[in-house]
Formats: sequence, structure tokens, C-alpha cells
Amino acid sequence: MKFKLGELFCGPGGIALGAKNAEFTYKSEKYSIEHTWASDYDLDTCKTYTRNICPNAPETVIYKDVRELDIDSLKKINCFAYGFPCNDFSVVGERQGINGKFGPLYTYGIKIIEQFNPKFFLAENVGGISSANSGDAFKIILKALKNAGKGYSLTAHLYKSEQYGISQTRHRIVIVGIRKDLKLNFKVPAPTTPNENDYVPVQRVLEESPIPKNAINNELTNQSKVVIERLKYIKPGENVWTASLPKHLELNVKGARLSQIYKRLDPNKPSYTITGSGGGGTHGYHWKYPRALTNRERARIQTFPDDYIFMGSKESVRKQIGMAVPPDLAKIIFEAILNTFAGKKYKHVRASIDI
Repeated sequence: MKFKLGELFCGPGGIALGAKNAEFTYKSEKYSIEHTWASDYDLDTCKTYTRNICPNAPETVIYKDVRELDIDSLKKINCFAYGFPCNDFSVVGERQGINGKFGPLYTYGIKIIEQFNPKFFLAENVGGISSANSGDAFKIILKALKNAGKGYSLTAHLYKSEQYGISQTRHRIVIVGIRKDLKLNFKVPAPTTPNENDYVPVQRVLEESPIPKNAINNELTNQSKVVIERLKYIKPGENVWTASLPKHLELNVKGARLSQIYKRLDPNKPSYTITGSGGGGTHGYHWKYPRALTNRERARIQTFPDDYIFMGSKESVRKQIGMAVPPDLAKIIFEAILNTFAGKKYKHVRASIDI
């Protein structure tokens, strides 16, 4: 059974790579998901996606604002995925939710579902979506997804990446919808590393197989002298607020104090969330060296293979990596979806979100 995948807000291809890697054969039948088309409003992101996912079919990656996308011109698909913009739902953002600039963009996914009635869809967003607008935004989104097209059975769950063998405490809500008339019951795949003692330490990811010095996307950041000096006072696992700093190295910031500001990784624990947002102090910092992580190191933490090449400037690449879905997590979820269609049993847990 071959599924043809369409994507909105496709990013650099984390979801697509996970889908591609999820294929298997069961009872002599092959189950797979193949790229059909994808769209994003960022040119570098589209170039990265094309370079790695569909280098021989660049015309299938559409560089366009979703509000200007001609849905009628898109090729037919029978599965769909979108990580609709999370800016208005993230705890890092202003939390405007459904009323923000980006909140309403989820509706374009509804239009795709209405147009193609895919057999299944996957929608991804930050954990903060469930509490935006006092929880009302999430209820509205779930209702719209449930009633789209021919109607869908939904399963929503907060996936904690560190519990799935990924060395990163990245928590994301993923909604899987399967068309009701297919009468299939998707179940959340069980964590592969549920116990904290089994979490993958970031040191293992970055040092067990060292990144070649000439690797692409591995440029070092030119750190200022004051940042280097500040980092030398910050111990692994500490940030600028919890470290004991001399007065001249302290930050004079009022209001919210984000825990990620100049936070150094703890080598014995998973990385904290790799993000694509922010200015200085939010780029992720090595536990051993007084510097920000390279983009290749960030990509490894996000589970992109070393031969996955990101296009654009160093800053553009950093944002692409931070906004992506970890391919290994996407693969686990897509495998569970394919197992559901194959009638193949797999270990599962109860969904964390009641619908």
C-alpha cells in the first residue's frame, strides 16, 4: 500500500524524511509513503527540502505563501501532513493563539483535507497550543479537523522526544486523523525509552561518532570575548540566571527570564529544546567548549543524518533546524500509522489528550 504525501509548512523535511524512512513489508505487502508535493513560504527551506527529499523533482516543492497557494493545481494525494506555524502558540512567543497573525493558518490545512479527503493526516504543533486562548483555540482546531471532508477519527498526544530515543527534551502535540469510513483505530506508539535512566545523553550523540571537521553546515560561530568569558563561568546544565557570574558578566534584563539564555548542555542528559527563534543567548551552548553549537551539532540532536545538507546562510540554517520535526520521531509515528492500515499490532499507550 503506497501513500502519496502532500505537505503544507513543510519546513526543511523532517516530517518527509520520517515518512520516507517508515516503510516496511508485512504479509508480503509493502507499506510506504512517498513525497508528492510540499509547500513553504521560505525559499531556503524549500531549497533544503528539494536537495534532500526530491532532488529529481524540484517542481514538486512550491515556494509560496500558503495564502496564495492554488490548491486546485496540486496533484492528488491520499495522505497529508502539516506542522502549522506555532508562533502564536509557543511559550516563547506572545501566546495570542487563534487570534494571532499565525494562529489562523491552520485553516489552510482544513482546506487541503476538504479538497483531497486523504485517508489520514498528521498535524503537529507545540505543547502550548492546548492552553492558548484558555484552551479554546485547541478545541476549535480539533473540531475543524474532526469535521473536515468526510470526517476523521482523531488521536491527539503530547509526544516527549526524549522518551522515544531522541536526545532532546522536545515536546510536541501531534494529531493523527484517520478517515472515519475506513473504520481504523490509531493508537499512540509506546515510548521506546520511557525511563529517565534510559534517555540518550547528548554527549553520546555528538561525540560517540565525531562530526568530521570539514562537514557541511558545521561552521563555528564567531563568539564575542564577553560571551566566551561569560560561558566559562557557566557550568554544564546551568544558564545565565543560575550561574555564579561576576557583576560585569551579568545580564541586565527585566521581566521574563527564559531558562535557555546562555544555557550550556549537560553532557549526561538529553539536550534541551533546539529552537529556531531568538537572538543572542538562545542558540544552544556546548558543555565543554565556550561556544554556541554548530548547525551540524543541532541537526544531529534533531536526528538529521550528517549527509542531510541544509541550504542558505548559517543563520537561515539554524532557524530551519530549530523549526523542524525530528525525523526519528516522525518515523515512529508514521510507522504506527502504517501498522494501523496493515492491521499489524504494535506496542501502544493511551493518548494523553482526551477528545
